[in-house]
Amino acid sequence: MQFTLFVKGRDNVDKRPNFLFFITDQQRADWLGCYGHPVLKTPNIDSIASGGMRFDNFHVASPVCMPNRASLMTGRYPSLHGLRYNGCRLPLSANTFVDLLNNAGYHTAAIGKTHLQPFTGMAPMARDDNGNGEAWKVDAGDYAQEEPANYTDNTRFKMNLPYYGFEHTDVVTSHGDRCGGHYLQWFRDHAANWEALHDNANQLPHNYSCPQAYRTPIPEALYPTAYVRDRAIDYLNARKQTDGPFFSFVSFPDPHHPFNPPGKYWDLYSPDDFNVDLPYSKHRNPTIPMRWLHDNWKNGGGQTTAQTAMMLDDQQLKEAMALTAGMIAFVDDAIGDIVSCLEQNGQSENTIICYNSDHGDYLGDFNMLLKGALPFRSITRVPFIWSDPHSKNTGSTKALGSTVDIAATILDRAGVEPFNGMQGRSLLPAINKVSEPERQELLIEYNDGGRRLGFEQPARVRSLVSEQFRYTMYLDKNWGELYDLRTDPQETNNLWEDANYFTVRAELAEKLTHHLTAQMDESPISDRMA
Repeated sequence: MQFTLFVKGRDNVDKRPNFLFFITDQQRADWLGCYGHPVLKTPNIDSIASGGMRFDNFHVASPVCMPNRASLMTGRYPSLHGLRYNGCRLPLSANTFVDLLNNAGYHTAAIGKTHLQPFTGMAPMARDDNGNGEAWKVDAGDYAQEEPANYTDNTRFKMNLPYYGFEHTDVVTSHGDRCGGHYLQWFRDHAANWEALHDNANQLPHNYSCPQAYRTPIPEALYPTAYVRDRAIDYLNARKQTDGPFFSFVSFPDPHHPFNPPGKYWDLYSPDDFNVDLPYSKHRNPTIPMRWLHDNWKNGGGQTTAQTAMMLDDQQLKEAMALTAGMIAFVDDAIGDIVSCLEQNGQSENTIICYNSDHGDYLGDFNMLLKGALPFRSITRVPFIWSDPHSKNTGSTKALGSTVDIAATILDRAGVEPFNGMQGRSLLPAINKVSEPERQELLIEYNDGGRRLGFEQPARVRSLVSEQFRYTMYLDKNWGELYDLRTDPQETNNLWEDANYFTVRAELAEKLTHHLTAQMDESPISDRMA
């Protein structure tokens, strides 16, 4: 299908498409109604999917927040864009697809969580440091724009704009009911008793034992999801009277832990509604980190940090599932309100709506919770929905897609050429059902910022995913993972040591080598011969 990407009508109104990009934090693909979840109801997101294309085999570039968000913005892998693990920052010199849209006349807005710079102000996990500095000299740019110190005053903090291409920002940092950024400044202004609402002593009564289950006293109207919803609606209303196209990045901090859906969403689902269908006992040959997690759980060990993967008993996992479902339900309702505003404003006829998540959550698989170095599909496979009002193509596609492809796809649809060094590929051929993309496999990177899960050094993990296999190498380890996804879609039987698959291992190792060889920055192009 061919699109008219840039049209000036008689009234000189720009007809390039708007983009409304929804993204959640830590939501696996199969936790939506349109992706087949048997319990969770998401009618508003399902409605977007019914009018668009749903990708059933879409994976992250890295299964952790900051690196993957930077890959979304740049269309590049963490090895190249530089935000390699949580706690790093995307260099201010990095080009983003939002920069290109802005340069091409799009108004660009980030509403909610961006997380392209650290937002805690806390020291990192212990790392080896000989005191002689880094390979690169210090970049003196302002990399503290998301940190808490900027949001302690009542006066709204003014970020240095454009922020990675965004000329409008309403930033929400952190997770749960106590987010920071512009939200916190707004919250203090709208809740006279805000300190009491942030006091652990005022948690509402409940009988859940799941770690990080917290029944917040904050009402729905003051919860971060509501703030993101309302600021997105404000933005759409403000753009109603303007002619130029917009790109609005609407980013919800939920359903990332802690597990604290507010108000009616706490009781919307019961733990009894859920099952742990893939317990640890179903894995035939657990890897060393899986065994470490299991032993740590049985011996009463805790988490290295609040973000570290852990194992729990079935009841605690079902509690986490119920609360996660409540948080997603709130997001779904919020999206319904935002899309209704879009329709009422007459903007829906020329607005592409996307839905995505930055990574998944083990959420009970092999009794694990959260995310980490073990790249099971529960944390690498995420939803990606593309709904274009000018396309008649709907349904689903099994085409492989990666977070690095999002930038190229949006630019392609907007009629804007990508910058040199972008690694992603446009998914429009699959969306328009013209042809399947050339991609036969994709790369997933994981780098840890500290020593966890029994690794002697911070984990360095590289995976190759094809339609049939997932092949994973761990740096300096003589073991790895190989799963046949056609016969074992739940990844319960590691074929690494199976002699019948040694040839397959060799073939996939060679393919992975090609992908790793390609992780050389092609930018900048030289301006002289040697």
